[in-house]
Amino acid sequence: QVQLVESGGGLVQAGGSLTISCAASRRSFSQYVMAWFRQAPGKEREFVAAIYWSGGPTYYADSVKGRFTISRDNAKSSVYLQMNSLKPEDTALYYCAADASALFTRSRGISEQYYDYWGQGTHVTVSS
Repeated sequence: QVQLVESGGGLVQAGGSLTISCAASRRSFSQYVMAWFRQAPGKEREFVAAIYWSGGPTYYADSVKGRFTISRDNAKSSVYLQMNSLKPEDTALYYCAADASALFTRSRGISEQYYDYWGQGTHVTVSS
């Protein structure tokens, strides 16, 4: 079992930046594909970004491409999401997820059905 704990969420003004983090409880984290998903109020959960165990390749949703950057530090069993040029529509509960299979294609990476472990989420609110 892997526990994922997100942190770093908060309130930020539109145009601002925020970095959220996810810490994993197992050393085998370094073998996992990691991803961020988000769920806005009244909407379904959606894919944001994913990263292979080695740090690349990475995949992004079109809505965040060029503004968000996913990265990881395997030594710290952590994955990060740096969010720049934030918009009110980025307001959501952001979830960290882990895929233990080590398989990584775009179609798989963006699909929440393939992720084995999920965190509880961290709230990000962007004010206009």
